[in-house]
Amino acid sequence: MKRTGFAKADCPVARALDAIGDWWSLLIVRDAFDGLRRFGDFQKNLGIARGMLSARLHKLVELDVLELVPASDGSAYQEYALTKKGRDLFPVVVSLRQWGEAHLYARGEAHSDLVDQAGQPVGQLMLPSRAGRPLTWSDTRVRKVGARNR
Repeated sequence: MKRTGFAKADCPVARALDAIGDWWSLLIVRDAFDGLRRFGDFQKNLGIARGMLSARLHKLVELDVLELVPASDGSAYQEYALTKKGRDLFPVVVSLRQWGEAHLYARGEAHSDLVDQAGQPVGQLMLPSRAGRPLTWSDTRVRKVGARNR
């Protein structure tokens, strides 16, 4: 049987990738974190075809990652804004950024930096145990669980 998606998968990683895992969607979310809100601004920054951008924005709105809001300048246009669900993707985007910085650039090669509001570089993301001890992949395992109330 041919798989057409992972929306019903029992793996949270597979479901997340099914929802927002294509590169255009993550780049749109990245641009939204950088303050872009208008269709034309996303298109100009990404160099994406209008139809492709429209489809991705529609899906991100459908998934409640973005929402349409009145234009901030008071015009009749609408803009795209991150929802709480969308803002919760921030550590994902930062993690991809930090992985890219560590593994995809030569020493001294120019790239953008993520800094805090005071202009200081953001520290490396860490996955802590409940006790605060840093964890690596070898300190964890996946445990399958049955259906439960949330």
